[in-house]
Amino acid sequence: MSTTPGPPSPLPLPAAVVPDGCPSWSGEHARRWLDALPSRWVPLPYRTRQLLTALSASVAATALLVLPAGWQPWAAALPALHGLWLYARPEIVPVSAPVLAVLLVVLRPGTTWPETAVAVTFLALVWAAAVPRLAARRRQWDRARDAASGVTAPLPDSGRPLPRGRFLIVCGGVLLALGLAAVVLVPAPAPDPSEAARTLPALAWLVAGQGLTTLVSGLLGRRRAAALRAAPAPVLRVLVREGADGDTEVFAADDTAALRPLFRVAVTEAGDAVGETGEMTGDKTGDKGEGDDEAELDDFLARMDREGPGPLREALLYGVPCDGAEILLVTAAEAADGPPVVERSTGPVRPLSGATVRRLSAAEKRRAAREASHAELRRAARETVAREREAGGGVPAGIRQWRAGLLDRLRALLLVVWAGVVFWSDTGGWRYGLAALAGFVGALWLPHWVAWRITADREGLWLGGLRGPRLLPWDEIRTVDCTGTELKLDSRRASFTGWSAHAPRWPWLERRFGLLHPYERTAGEITALWHDPSLRPSASADRGQRGRPLWPLALVAEAAWAAALLFLS
Repeated sequence: MSTTPGPPSPLPLPAAVVPDGCPSWSGEHARRWLDALPSRWVPLPYRTRQLLTALSASVAATALLVLPAGWQPWAAALPALHGLWLYARPEIVPVSAPVLAVLLVVLRPGTTWPETAVAVTFLALVWAAAVPRLAARRRQWDRARDAASGVTAPLPDSGRPLPRGRFLIVCGGVLLALGLAAVVLVPAPAPDPSEAARTLPALAWLVAGQGLTTLVSGLLGRRRAAALRAAPAPVLRVLVREGADGDTEVFAADDTAALRPLFRVAVTEAGDAVGETGEMTGDKTGDKGEGDDEAELDDFLARMDREGPGPLREALLYGVPCDGAEILLVTAAEAADGPPVVERSTGPVRPLSGATVRRLSAAEKRRAAREASHAELRRAARETVAREREAGGGVPAGIRQWRAGLLDRLRALLLVVWAGVVFWSDTGGWRYGLAALAGFVGALWLPHWVAWRITADREGLWLGGLRGPRLLPWDEIRTVDCTGTELKLDSRRASFTGWSAHAPRWPWLERRFGLLHPYERTAGEITALWHDPSLRPSASADRGQRGRPLWPLALVAEAAWAAALLFLS
């Protein structure tokens, strides 16, 4: 009778570091905490790139209000910033949204009443989403504290320097000061201002708003982290794992299959080990040799190259987890017989709604399917190289090369056409300076896009570039990967600049017609040579086979662009 193996057991945490009577966060307590999440229409960001998207949307909204609608700079920037604050700092919204709505109604910076009404309605919706989110935080806080059953313990890093928030406070203060200075110094726009005269003051307000967001984030994070360490904190037993994007996912203690993550949080190692008493010993950083440094570097590179989430580990969670909270984790080490690891939060706790978990689960299934297809591709590439060796009488194949193809040149052509349409359809003397700058940057990148070459020989991979080919030895390769539209190769040497190429692709079209993107084939064949030395070429490439410098093409591209600016303007 055959049995299907279940998921691997979580890596255990030494019993000596677990406080007496520490409860597990599982069962009904975890379900009640999830039930305290706000309604599904309230946005709960779970990735940093969502905040970047919100920032980009605020910039776009400001541009629309300033240029086509003709709003005053402050009135265009501040409503748009509320979309960013809803995601990043909802604590600001309950006060700022009503105040700004009143100002918009009284001062009427818009050209028509309907525009003002739309802006006020948007502020009302933002306020209506921020207030329930803040109320849900309190419910989560109460239910997580109930789950701890009154058990508290001092944090392992109590009394140690706290770096949390320093960088954000400095950056936010600088941005806020620069933005406010620009608001004061930039003259008010004339009655009939140009686009630049209206855009610069609005940009200054956006910079000041971004500075305020960053400053408040740093101050709140530092205050909450300090409050967490001011007294013994509630402690719970949980399960954790490192997500595919680097953030840590926290699970209930009984969710050994890692089916339902409760929240995500960005963490960093405190740098010290935990002794048998639960205190940080300092042994991890106190006396390290060169071999330890190399082992840590190899471990870091392995984690960076890892596809998918890391192993599930037992952990202690110090603090009261809720949306925006600061916590500390003591987790089992991934390495065998390693000491427990202390991890401080470097960002707020981000709860995961049911819809978000479903999206993450679907993405994980797509990643697994992609890995399976890549494994099949590597197997096929290995067989192809092996057949070529057999056809040559058992001698390894000769020099192998991969070059830019039709998709690479199509991408370059589309970008050149787009740049030409943008610059020749606009008016104003400023476009010549911008066009010259774009031509210089394009001349640096265009040759690589249309004429990149990778040559494999006995020594390694020769990667083409402006100044000539660079050698990446076989034993120094760290990454050969095709992710999305990017083909990437990198070295274990820190001084080596990674090599990459980009080409458009349409995954749905590839799946529909069973097409294979050229980058996938290239990555598979190079990986086969990398992992199996017997398949590598037995000869060394001469100077012509390695590839020639691409800087002559850069000069031609720059000259052609300059001639177009000169004769077609």
